[in-house]
Amino acid sequence: MKWRVILEPDPETGEWAIWCPELPGCTSAGQTREEALESIREAIDLYLQPDTIDLLPCAIIREVTVG
Repeated sequence: MKWRVILEPDPETGEWAIWCPELPGCTSAGQTREEALESIREAIDLYLQPDTIDLLPCAIIREVTVG
């Protein structure tokens, strides 16, 4: 799956900030552009991992479609 990412140089540190606009809060950084790109791949992978949810035995799980 492809994701759009934004790379921005940090004028103070010389490092590269990187973030994914479609995934709020999914950001990373690296010393080089290549390092930042590798780092954001890992951040996106972690962002997309589902959280474990503790549910009561009587809970019902459903999916809904929006739009």
